Amino acid sequence: MDNANKFFNSGFASGEAPFPDTAQMNPTEPTIGEIISKVNNLSTEQIESILQYQREHKVRFGEAAVAMGLANADDVMWALAQQFHYPYSGEHEDACSKELVVATSPFSPQAEAFRTTRSHLIMKMYNGSGPRKALAVLSADTGDGRSYFAANMAAAFSQLSGRTLLIDANMRNPRLHEIFKLSNTSAGLSSILTGRAVNNVIKSVKSMPSLFLMPVGTVPPNPLELVERPAFGLLVRELLTKFDHVIVDTPALSQGMDGAVIAARCGAAVILARQNVTRVKKLESAVGALRMSDTAIVGSIVVDH
Repeated sequence: MDNANKFFNSGFASGEAPFPDTAQMNPTEPTIGEIISKVNNLSTEQIESILQYQREHKVRFGEAAVAMGLANADDVMWALAQQFHYPYSGEHEDACSKELVVATSPFSPQAEAFRTTRSHLIMKMYNGSGPRKALAVLSADTGDGRSYFAANMAAAFSQLSGRTLLIDANMRNPRLHEIFKLSNTSAGLSSILTGRAVNNVIKSVKSMPSLFLMPVGTVPPNPLELVERPAFGLLVRELLTKFDHVIVDTPALSQGMDGAVIAARCGAAVILARQNVTRVKKLESAVGALRMSDTAIVGSIVVDH
């Protein structure tokens, strides 16, 4: 059964009030039918024809609109997401790269895998014991999918209650601003660590109101020295008091010790290995670098991105 049919059959995709589940909804909330009509700019005549089809075939408004070619399955899922306040960047928005599957394809197997990983991390990191930690995302080599993983994991956490901050600490080859289609020409992490911070260092992510990004800003010539300064640790601790979840992208450990230093300041780390690419010796070396500090390794994940 495809995703659209799952929703149609659930009883949620109704555009009219007679169904018990919609009758109990807040009357100020738009119905699925109203959202679909507005998004597709349907005329009064088109809406009436959908309602007639709905009555004749005893189906939901969304299903009727799709059957008549006046909407598609993505329209229905996007409307559901709006009604249930579930951050979802469908084809109606171009707010982020398709790499951000948790936002652009939230009902896909890939997005479900990220949500499963999120649950495991919550059980490992947020068990109520010890001080709260930020999560650093590390890997041995470039191209292992750290930015892809960090961005999607942050998006998954932002779909829970509370606020999530994603920090791009890869001051060698930053990519998160590209995934979220945000500018990296203004102030960012490097500005803060050099004492040149100005306003608007943390940027909100369009279509995901609980997710925020701190980009690198200007790429510095001395990234390792910047994260080794006390300012970086102080910054992480301060941000943990402002945000419910803090996730930090890092450079590959093959490029230097930046990642290990960042992880030590964060307190927790997850290590990525790329399927059929990452060498065991390099992975062992990465783990060894982390063990020089008190960093808690909360997971090791094989990615095929």
